[in-house]
Amino acid sequence: MSMETRYSAKDITVLEGLEPVRKRPSMYIGGTDVKGLHHMVWEIVDNAVDEYLNGHATMVSVTLHKGCSSVTVTDNGRGIPVDLHPKHKKPALELILTTLHSGAKFGEGDNYIHSGGLHGVGSSVVNALSRKLIATIRRDGGEWRQEFRQGKTAGELVKLGPSRQHGTTIQFEPDPAIFPKTSLDTKTIRAHLEDMSYIHAGLRIHYKDEDAGTEEDLSHPGGIPEFLTRLVAESGKPRACDQPFTFSRDGGERLEAVWLT
Repeated sequence: MSMETRYSAKDITVLEGLEPVRKRPSMYIGGTDVKGLHHMVWEIVDNAVDEYLNGHATMVSVTLHKGCSSVTVTDNGRGIPVDLHPKHKKPALELILTTLHSGAKFGEGDNYIHSGGLHGVGSSVVNALSRKLIATIRRDGGEWRQEFRQGKTAGELVKLGPSRQHGTTIQFEPDPAIFPKTSLDTKTIRAHLEDMSYIHAGLRIHYKDEDAGTEEDLSHPGGIPEFLTRLVAESGKPRACDQPFTFSRDGGERLEAVWLT
């Protein structure tokens, strides 16, 4: 029998759930190197920033825990829904974290007019590639928590008690079975967050490094003009003019730029 005729239906593998992500992580985060490792953080941060972009949050807090192999991202947005999905009969939180292409960012409805990251993929990919992930949700007068391991539920959704707060907290540990190195770099995270704070001038961004024992408010309410002013100062070159050049866009929104000579 030739090699060609040996190829049949029994040779076809069907990956279910989040198995495709663990089998081929590079398809989703670009690789399992340091860049891919930190992309996990960016995906969760992007979800938090989306709450701000859509007018539901004002703050994002990121904590790099001792050992640098675990990170927590918290926002004060609406909180991921925890009620049962009408079709799948599972909590929305569980569906979002264990199912690819599940979420509210596909254009139906108006829950997310603006969004970044891997729409409907990011959170579940992070969960799939994490040794452990804990989601804590505050909304509708209560606080809920659910734990996951390697993309699968490690327990039922549990209501912890009443809460007047609202928002989402995701803590995760990248899986050493996927990543050769799971140590996150504090300088890389800090620089990324500070860049985002210039882009999203109205968002408060807080960063805590437990290893270094430091906490910082990385907010930059001056936005892009403040960033350009910083670039001018760091360049050591004089401005082309004393006042920033201003122009309007979209019928009145003012943007500023500082030009170098």
